[in-house]
Amino acid sequence: MIRLLLVASVLLAPAVPPAAAESMNFKLLTNYSQASFRSDAPLETFVGTSALESIQGTLTLDPAKPQDAKGLVKVDMNRVTTGVEKRDADMRGKQYLDTEVEGNRWVTFEIKNVEIAGPLSPGKEMPAKVHGLLTIKQKPVDTAADATVMYIKLTPEQVEQQRRFGFASDNVKVKAKLSSTFTAHGMQVPQLLFLKVANEIQMLADLVFVRQ
Repeated sequence: MIRLLLVASVLLAPAVPPAAAESMNFKLLTNYSQASFRSDAPLETFVGTSALESIQGTLTLDPAKPQDAKGLVKVDMNRVTTGVEKRDADMRGKQYLDTEVEGNRWVTFEIKNVEIAGPLSPGKEMPAKVHGLLTIKQKPVDTAADATVMYIKLTPEQVEQQRRFGFASDNVKVKAKLSSTFTAHGMQVPQLLFLKVANEIQMLADLVFVRQ
């Protein structure tokens, strides 16, 4: 009889709702983040690299549901250098990025959703496919980036040690690679230069986000 009463009490007990998802807001830690692009043409390969603090970003993420992540990363192309001043000036000129126009100055990637196997576990790097809008010269193109994502949870003692470097209790490290083309964004490589400047643009990003 007692056993029957216990079973009945369990069945009739009100269901406990699952814990609410916790979306956290992050900002990019600029001193520990970098973006670069690569042109691999038949006669010449060159890499452009972002300067410190030329990259900005925000991220909204629940580690339990990383598929729903949203965010925006911006790179100031006026502060990306290839090591050759003439080439940098040409890249920013009217024929290509035309960065004197404020709207053309920034290359942006807006995160729409993420394909990933499951929730993020602290300290574990997970592969992901990040879908979003890549905008160059104000022309957005649907793009998917191959990425790895790591959620890093610090103890209170670790936070005290790392606070002066800008880190917080919750941190996210993202490594991503993606590609596009000049023509997809309304630019054309002159025939004269096609052996030295590739139409395809390969991009890499190494990003660290800290909880706000």
